[in-house]
Amino acid sequence: MSYPQLLTPEEKLADAKKLLSLPRIVAICGSTRFMTEMTEADLQETKAGKIVVKPGCDMKSPHELGSDPVEAKALKGRLDELHRAKIRLADEVLVVGDYIGESTRAEIAYARKLGKPVRFTHPEVDPNA
Repeated sequence: MSYPQLLTPEEKLADAKKLLSLPRIVAICGSTRFMTEMTEADLQETKAGKIVVKPGCDMKSPHELGSDPVEAKALKGRLDELHRAKIRLADEVLVVGDYIGESTRAEIAYARKLGKPVRFTHPEVDPNA
């Protein structure tokens, strides 16, 4: 007697996206120094009919969010986890900018580990190129 295989959470998510007729979802990654470029990429991807998720906070710019170093460090950890969730949700990743720092490099590796296609606005910075 054989039993049906249970779906993985990733398979359930993919099925739900199909049932809901959702367009492709793209997660924008990159250094927050490129927030202006991320906004432009968001516009172009949205114009192409995709749902876009991207960083919502720039911890490098002066803001009250970074005024307490202990709280800022904790917030950075939560934001990193939130962005990994956005990558899990996405169908593909778009890396913006001509510089890849440690955080972005980790996001690229995470996306590739999950089997997500990764595109670059500047392909020459692809760590696998």
